[in-house]
Amino acid sequence: MPTLRATLFAACLLLPALGHAEVLVIEHVQQSAGREKPRNGLTMAEVESRFGSPMEARGAVGQPPITQWIYAGYVVYFEHDRVVHSVTQRPSAP
Repeated sequence: MPTLRATLFAACLLLPALGHAEVLVIEHVQQSAGREKPRNGLTMAEVESRFGSPMEARGAVGQPPITQWIYAGYVVYFEHDRVVHSVTQRPSAP
């Protein structure tokens, strides 16, 4: 059974790594927070007019049909032809 001293030592080694990862995610969210994303209720035509064509469009899936438009840094989800959600993408893991 590890001693209290050994457990505390191991915890001290792990904490800096965990804190660093949290800072990276927070910094990414703060950087993308200032970027305007399509708001709920906009039509596909309005989104394309204001934000340009998506880098990738994934076709409708399910019932009701949900479509994804992928832009640099965020994804827009449509139900039929209306925005239901815009999500900031996390940076990919190294």
